[in-house]
Amino acid sequence: MKFIVDRGTFLDAVSKLQRVVSNKTSMPVLEGILISAENSLLTLATYNLEMGMKKEMYAKCEEAGDIVINARLLSEILRKMGGVQVEIESDDRLMCHIKSGEATFDIMGMAATDFPEMPSVADGTNINLDGKIFCDLVKGTGFAVSQVEGTRPILTGINISVKDNVLQFVAIDGYRLAIRRQKINNIEDIEFTVSGKAINEVVKLVDENTESIDIIIGKRLISFNIGGYIFISRLLEGEFVNYEKIIPEESKQIVKVNCHDIIESVDRVSLLINDIFSTPIRCTLTEENLILNCVTTLGRAKENVKINLEGDEVEIGLNSRYLSEALKACDDGNILFKLNGENSGIIIVSADEKNKDFLYLIMPMRLK
Repeated sequence: MKFIVDRGTFLDAVSKLQRVVSNKTSMPVLEGILISAENSLLTLATYNLEMGMKKEMYAKCEEAGDIVINARLLSEILRKMGGVQVEIESDDRLMCHIKSGEATFDIMGMAATDFPEMPSVADGTNINLDGKIFCDLVKGTGFAVSQVEGTRPILTGINISVKDNVLQFVAIDGYRLAIRRQKINNIEDIEFTVSGKAINEVVKLVDENTESIDIIIGKRLISFNIGGYIFISRLLEGEFVNYEKIIPEESKQIVKVNCHDIIESVDRVSLLINDIFSTPIRCTLTEENLILNCVTTLGRAKENVKINLEGDEVEIGLNSRYLSEALKACDDGNILFKLNGENSGIIIVSADEKNKDFLYLIMPMRLK
């Protein structure tokens, strides 16, 4: 195999594909990038048995062939080289000769026959989404994905559904719930769950030049086509949790607040919290004030936010990071806090009744 390609373009592709490579594996070939050269086309692929990525680019291919090169090492070599173009040649002994500018490297490659075959999604439901809308939906829910598989691996993913031309993303980790919605057109009803890890990698491929994302949903796999990159991931198996039953239909307390103001107040009070999982923010809702209070070994912080409370006064403890992330995900100026006493979760929705684009729920923490 022998080919010559623009070093910058090649490095950009290698860097993106490297994110899918397995870091700790008993199969060294999974730490590599499969490079295939034929005619004027260069194909790069990485696959860790759960996620895979593929990219095709034009190159001057003087000799057809394929080989696997360690992704991290190849990326570092390309990054340090100074030439405009890079030439890579491999022989029958899997020795790779890499040249760019005045620098040359000879490194051992791995046999392409040892690289596992990456699956493809041939048939399925096709969805075309605006790149910005997709990123907004992911960023508005991804923070609530469970980071620990535990007994419910399905919670490590984002549940995506389309019903009556409404696209919905849902994430829940047992302590909080995040829902984002977006009206779309001409897409059939469907529901599936993608791992949070996979969908976050997809978001990294979206840039300011991404106009749209082509998605194909199969029975067990999903593929994303973004700017010439094909990203493939397994869908999470099992039924997603029935989150709707934990959202109360009525509320005993309702507070309207300015989202920007409450974010700044929460951030200031949280400065003294060094262990977010044991120290809550004490939120006291009176008729005219929301009092945020925090006491830790570092000191004490207190701040008042003017409000108009509908219902009885109440005091509730909330995780500062969970509250802050939910508030920052709200894309609305004025929001509503809805509660059912100190032992129920707090719901955050838009103050505009017509805006059903988001809903966040945070479970309370015990106050000492």
